Formats: sequence, C-alpha cells, structure tokens
Amino acid sequence: MEERDRRILAAFEKTKVVRPPRQHLATFGATTLTYFIVTKPAYEELVPKDTESVVREGTVFAQRPEVVTPSYVLRLEGFGDEARRMLEMFASQYGPNAPGLFYAYRNEAKNPDIVTGEPEAVADRITSELNGKGSDLAVVITGPDELWDVCLLKFIYEFTAASVAGNVGDLMGQRLLDPDPAAGIPRAAVRRIEELFAEVESGNMDPAALKQELDRWDLFHRYEDRFLGLFRRGLR
Repeated sequence: MEERDRRILAAFEKTKVVRPPRQHLATFGATTLTYFIVTKPAYEELVPKDTESVVREGTVFAQRPEVVTPSYVLRLEGFGDEARRMLEMFASQYGPNAPGLFYAYRNEAKNPDIVTGEPEAVADRITSELNGKGSDLAVVITGPDELWDVCLLKFIYEFTAASVAGNVGDLMGQRLLDPDPAAGIPRAAVRRIEELFAEVESGNMDPAALKQELDRWDLFHRYEDRFLGLFRRGLR
C-alpha cells in the first residue's frame, strides 16, 4: 500500500462525528448543511504553544438526489476506462435503464479560526451551542489537521449512505422509480425533463443545459420538435 493511501486510511480511522445532523438528505429538494471540523494544529508539535485548536467552518450544498441509470451515467464526462467498464457491467447485469440515485455536492469553506482549548473540548462547546440553537442540519467533526478535507468527505459518504434508504422509499412511494411507459426511463427523469423545459421557457435556464440532459437520456429525438419550438417562440 502506498504511503498516501495509508495516510488517507489513517485519517478515516481518526475521523469522529461528535454531533451528527438530525435530518437526512431531502428527497425532493436541496439540502444545506453546516459543518465544523475541529483539529489539533499541525504546527503544535513543532512550536510549543498553549493548547489550541483549529476550527474550520463551512457549508455543503447537496443538490436534490437525481434518478439516473447506467446508460445515463455512461454519457457523463470525467470517467476513466475502469469506471466506464464497471458501468457497462452494471448495465449488462441490471439493465441499461435500472434506476439509481446520483448525489451532487458543493463545498464552501470559510477561513479557519484558531481558538483556545483541546479539540475535544472545543467540539463539545460547539455542539452545546448548536443544540441550544436547535440546528438540525449541522455537524461537528474531529480529525487530523492535515487531512481535514478527507474527514469531511468521509462524513459526506456516510451521511449519503444513511439517507439513501429514505430517499428511495420516498421515490418509490410516488412510483417515480417506475419506468415511464412512453419514454422508457424512470418517471423521475421524465419529471426532471419537464422541469427543465419550464425553466427554459421562463428564461431562467440556457437551452443548452436542456439539450445536454436530453442527450444524456438519448431522448432528443423524442423531444426535438418541442425543443426547437422554444426558438420559434423567440427564446434564446
């Protein structure tokens, strides 16, 4: 095992969620999550100082979970040969239009603060403040300073995994994972396409984004007349 991999695994083991969020990821909307990652500063071993901790605060924006299929994901960019082969295997085993969920995140981190106190004590103090505010979508994490972003990613992975069952249940309850009889793709995907048409028609979205989504579902031929009609009505 490479040294880099060992450091990542060690960071995973040292990551501790002191205060988990009190809600899971929303199924039918976006989720905004505030995080506080408390670490022992890396310089503390080199320069004797009073006990200090680094507090990194930030926000993770989770888009609404989107229903996708192996065929859809194969049309996305950024996958290597091995990843594409894995998707082809999934498509072969479960079918090209077998539904799955795709989660997208964006992280906005603030500048770190240096505060007095051991990381555990600082984390407990932040936890008490959040509890007093009733902050349901806030998390407090401790871990190694030099790999704090790995700690955040580990939490996001576990938070997503804990949310999947509820998200799938919500979608199944509305039969949105069932195939649409006409389009042959999950009903949730058809609903998403309709939402994108509405966004373009209202002038809030570039038609190119809609065209891209139709291409990813290999459905442009089905919606071509309707799409071109947007331009005939003067939309750009």
